[in-house]
Amino acid sequence: MKVTIIGSGYVGLVTGACLAEQGNKVFCVDVDPKKIEILNSGGVPIYEPGLKEMIERNRAAGRLQFSTDIAASVAHGDIQFIAVGTPPDEDGSADLQYVVAAARNIGRHMTTPKVIVDKSTVPVGTADKVNAAIIEELEKRKLPADLCSVVSNPEFLKEGAAVEDFMRPDRIVIGTESSPAGLRAKEQMRKLYAPFNRNHERTYYMDVKSAELTKYAANAMLATRISFMNELANLADLVGADIEHVRQGIGSDSRIGFGFLYPGTGYGGSCFPKDVSALSKTAKEHGRDLKILDAVEAVNELQKYTLVNKIEKRFGKDLKGMKFALWGLAFKPNTDDMREAPSRVIIQELVKRGATIVAYDPVAMPEAKHCLDLDFEGDPEGLKQVSMTADPMSALDDADALVIVTEWKVFHTPDFDSLMQKLKRAIIFDGRNLYEPISMQELGIEYHGIGRHN
Repeated sequence: MKVTIIGSGYVGLVTGACLAEQGNKVFCVDVDPKKIEILNSGGVPIYEPGLKEMIERNRAAGRLQFSTDIAASVAHGDIQFIAVGTPPDEDGSADLQYVVAAARNIGRHMTTPKVIVDKSTVPVGTADKVNAAIIEELEKRKLPADLCSVVSNPEFLKEGAAVEDFMRPDRIVIGTESSPAGLRAKEQMRKLYAPFNRNHERTYYMDVKSAELTKYAANAMLATRISFMNELANLADLVGADIEHVRQGIGSDSRIGFGFLYPGTGYGGSCFPKDVSALSKTAKEHGRDLKILDAVEAVNELQKYTLVNKIEKRFGKDLKGMKFALWGLAFKPNTDDMREAPSRVIIQELVKRGATIVAYDPVAMPEAKHCLDLDFEGDPEGLKQVSMTADPMSALDDADALVIVTEWKVFHTPDFDSLMQKLKRAIIFDGRNLYEPISMQELGIEYHGIGRHN
């Protein structure tokens, strides 16, 4: 099938590459010429395991191409995926200007029937706006409105495992209209996703608005579990319980399960923060407060300060002359995504207290440098207090403590003898509970986890 992907960011690239892997002819378009130049020269603008190799393989086979030519992209695909960014607006709602702009471009250039697929994470009612924008452009050209049908097909991709998630999905959600055009669109989507349903049917068909809400509901539920466990971890610290034992005790309940029950420094990234905020804003627009989600957001913001509070409790508020090694910058492992990363808050707060930071991350340091330039804009002296190193162990040299923020596998089993020799003081503040408190005590390491009791 001929497919166009509008937007060559995280969702667009993964969707385009995976659909090409199934034999489809995929045309990826983006308005950013630098991004297209990188892709056409063999590079990939984001880090995602397995994605670069898949792109190379399908470009070589002629199934995947990248361009800035909007007219050509509309002409190519019978199915047009809109996978552009929906950043948070100032009021917390999703900014749909790029989605609507993509829809207008389709309406300006289409001459044959098209299925328009909202792949971006968008609030309930977006399909109506996309449809209206396309029809408005079609009417200007005196073309019939039933040339297109808008479908909601939200993505459920975990950063760091997105290729695997797309190729072996838990579920595929498709929302269509009940009109004749909608039924035709449903059939085309069924054909497109048929290879992913060979073992068993994974597709859930529903109306468009339900599909739009499903994506937000899923992310809000996962974010809620994270904030709930962080609240319990903070309570465990106060009462002397061990949150790891609590996690095992409740996760073994089949009604609850173990997923997203790990306490830490709060969630970040491109999805949970903006999606929880956008869903809450949608509810307010309809006269209802989602009190649980408001609490989830509040807990998450406070949780980003948890390690800073532990450091301050141990060393005092004045950290001048102190040096901290920081392992992990990305908001989660297997990605270079620094959006809403807790590390950014932790670094800023420690610098405010006078500390210097030497940080290491396996892949996120280039992106982190860009983000820290923004975070410390107007504070060049503060920025000078932060440096990065290409080796995690060298970050430890003469540091007063190690701060772990991201649970990269490389951090799970370090050489503790070398670690203790390099640190000025054998102290670890572990924001991801990678180590057992008793084991650390036996090694002579002062260990501060999240909700862990020695």
